[in-house]
Amino acid sequence: FAFQLKAQAPGSAEELRCLQAINQQQEGSSLEELIGNRSCLKLANTIKAYVATVTENVIRRSAVKEARRSYFNASEGPVPPKIAGKPSAHLTLRPQSLAQHGNSKRFGNLSQSCRHAIARWADSTIHSHLQNITYRDGRLRVNQAGKYYVYSQIYFRYPSDGASARASGPQLVQCINWKTSYSQPILLLKGVGTKCWAPEADYGLHALYQGGLFELKAGDELFVSVSSLAIDYNDAAASYFGAFRLDL
Repeated sequence: FAFQLKAQAPGSAEELRCLQAINQQQEGSSLEELIGNRSCLKLANTIKAYVATVTENVIRRSAVKEARRSYFNASEGPVPPKIAGKPSAHLTLRPQSLAQHGNSKRFGNLSQSCRHAIARWADSTIHSHLQNITYRDGRLRVNQAGKYYVYSQIYFRYPSDGASARASGPQLVQCINWKTSYSQPILLLKGVGTKCWAPEADYGLHALYQGGLFELKAGDELFVSVSSLAIDYNDAAASYFGAFRLDL
């Protein structure tokens, strides 16, 4: 320190002598002689101002570094894990084949009035999506337990084959089935429509919608079955099947 001071203020012999006197002071000795020395007081004030300046700069730099560290930790630090969205699914109908529907037994024993399980749904189109729910072979599989609103709509295109069909008024049935750990599915919802169409009509159109709130467990499956294979497959906005969890 004395060397620095000498370099900064050459010729200040009194101040150097004051520093030497301080260095030669033994611990516990009196400083009265030094205090009475005007040069030593001047040197002390200089040192005090220098220390204050250095301390202020150190504190300021530390504050700036801490602020930068906090900013970068918040903006460029590791991205927190993305919170998964609530489970939801909306599927739209795809063309079915008789061969596929001929294998409806793999869905279990279904109600006779809606014995044809729908095995083909679209899950990745502009009209459909899947989020934290699994879809496979006509079934929605729940991955997270909770209360789910389950819904479906089928747009039937039922041909009127002759006067007997028109007179009988075909019954259109739509069922939403629930597959649990039990071997056989449980009927959750059932929608029925009976329509009488004009004798001159080639076919009739009728949409059945139904929905309800159910407590489901992880691993439970849902699927739709219908009474008739005469369904309109050309309108993705008319025939659909879905579910979403509600936090109640």
